[in-house]
Amino acid sequence: MTHVARELASQPDCWQRAADLADGAAGRLPAAGERIAVVGCGTSYFMAQAYAALREGSGQGETDAFAASEFPVGRRYDRIVALSRSGTTTEVLGLLARLRGTTRRTVVIGDPDSPMATTADDTVVLGFADEKSVVQTRFATTALTLLRAQLGLHTDAVVEDAQVALAEPLPTGLVECSQFTFLGRGWSVGLANEAALKMREAALAWSEAYPAMEYRHGPISISTHSTATWMLGDAPTGLSDEVHATGARWVAGGLDPLAELVRVQRLALAIAASRGLDPDRPRHLTRSVILSTS
Repeated sequence: MTHVARELASQPDCWQRAADLADGAAGRLPAAGERIAVVGCGTSYFMAQAYAALREGSGQGETDAFAASEFPVGRRYDRIVALSRSGTTTEVLGLLARLRGTTRRTVVIGDPDSPMATTADDTVVLGFADEKSVVQTRFATTALTLLRAQLGLHTDAVVEDAQVALAEPLPTGLVECSQFTFLGRGWSVGLANEAALKMREAALAWSEAYPAMEYRHGPISISTHSTATWMLGDAPTGLSDEVHATGARWVAGGLDPLAELVRVQRLALAIAASRGLDPDRPRHLTRSVILSTS
């Protein structure tokens, strides 16, 4: 079994542990009413998007999400929350250093010995969810579960859905598709972005992601009989019929959107296997992006 497959399968247990930690971590995480920004790179950025939508949508405070390299330094926030599995990503470390003394900085990391652990004002370590794999699965979803639980938006049903996502067979015919489109609404837009990224990283598959209502505004034109369009969360009325009319395959997301992401992770590994790829050695990727300063 590959590292990524083993780590993928451990997500229900990791999510339960994260939810159990949420109350104890509350003092290190944003309080209701704070104006915050959430930053990350790659997968962590997409989790930041999901968390920002959840937090602001639940009325707990204005929340923006940025790729760390695109953060508007002149904009004022009560707190910055950085998500980073390795705690070594150059852009995040640089941003945290730049904001020292001006903005409270919270980091959610996997490695307690990383530079980020001593850079921030508040640190939450999810060492049990850290990973050996390059392709992120459990750390990102566990970090989002922690944040979701701290907002009071996590339930045991989410873990149960993740167990279903791991146990049930994948929909037939998906491995043979040549192109994948993932759609989301609200907080699941970030998850759709992450789903598309997983397919590119692990399976070298042609994939893209959109807010579900935006799919009609141009992207649907590329759909054909070899396309799979996967909805994470509830679909807009009539969209499945429009997708079927293109000849594309429609995959309805019946589980909690985070559990649907687990199903996509499984699909990415299945496609990698069908193409003779090793998902533990994705092309051109490393576990952490550390840029030269010379």
